[in-house]
Amino acid sequence: MKYYVIAGERSGDLHAANLIKAIAQEDKQAEFRGWGGEQMEEAGAYLVTHYRNMAFMGFWEVIKNLTTIRKFIKKCQEDILLWKPDVVILVDYAGFNMRIAKFCKQHTIQVFYYISPKVWAWNQSRAYKIKATVDRLFVILPFEKEFFKKYEYDVDYVGNPLLDEIDAFKPQSDFLVKNNLSEKSVIALLPGSRYQEVEKMLSVMLDAAQLLNKEKNRQYQFIIAGVSNLPKALYEDKIATLEKELNVSVIYNQSYDLLSVATAAWVTSGTATLETALFHVPQVVCYRTSAFTYQIVRVLIKVKYISLVNLIANEPVVVELIQSELTPQKAFNELTKLLPGEKGRQSQLEGYNKVDKLMGEPGASQRTARLMMKYLTSSTQSQ
Repeated sequence: MKYYVIAGERSGDLHAANLIKAIAQEDKQAEFRGWGGEQMEEAGAYLVTHYRNMAFMGFWEVIKNLTTIRKFIKKCQEDILLWKPDVVILVDYAGFNMRIAKFCKQHTIQVFYYISPKVWAWNQSRAYKIKATVDRLFVILPFEKEFFKKYEYDVDYVGNPLLDEIDAFKPQSDFLVKNNLSEKSVIALLPGSRYQEVEKMLSVMLDAAQLLNKEKNRQYQFIIAGVSNLPKALYEDKIATLEKELNVSVIYNQSYDLLSVATAAWVTSGTATLETALFHVPQVVCYRTSAFTYQIVRVLIKVKYISLVNLIANEPVVVELIQSELTPQKAFNELTKLLPGEKGRQSQLEGYNKVDKLMGEPGASQRTARLMMKYLTSSTQSQ
């Protein structure tokens, strides 16, 4: 069969790649084409467009780039029609992918959605739109199945693909040496994977790191989780003036190795908060966006928390510093409560144990692939 797969950012590319590998095990004649990144390409997909060209974050940023986004949507639609896939598999990336789902429905092309749009967070009635345009929805958060049940939409909870990644991960025993890092205890800085995120978050994290460095008398080293699809200057220009007073480094595409040795972390809200929790690294969740975007989000948002950790646990396991609350002083204050020997550290680790139980077992990619094959086979037989 022919599978057209669309992922619009780094984490989606990773999960789409693992799903492609799992489908290939089930369907030996499978052909893959789509939009994504290097990992999808390495898994065997022909890449039409790289996600780096489509990574716009926030309402204002999207509005500024509407013309570009429309051109990409049209290009994708035309490519789907030309290639004639048996199914289009959408992975997260709601703004773009929901438009593709509607288009496919109009052209009677079967649509599977893996990793649901976060309709439970705001404008929850969008669940009806998903139900109307998506043939099968595969969700990865424990509470999502019950949420969609309220809209009389039966979806498949397949577990979370992060569990697969972490289960398969083998840490480098010489990680610190290999990256020319010291033996000091590590504080990790995870500023995000989008340009706008890093631009907004990294400076605050570094200012907080300087406060901690002074308070703890240079006891820690600070390591930034960089991503290679962003310009190195984005990171290195910010730390150039700090290297003498602050033991700070950037490592690229090794966030799991970093988390495997970290004592604590500042983490930009997103998938990385859940990854950090699954590695049992105490964290402070940070989030800041443009004032325009935040004013809209504040009105629309329908959930109590922004971090996946707290949403899954349904309680405040981790501290969330949002917008004006995110200052270097507060980021420093909250992290100090999570250092070894502090009560806050043990409390957060106990909360992580609850999240572990709710998340279930690894195997999301394989479960999803088998279900997709089952639904595709049954739809083919019924035609």
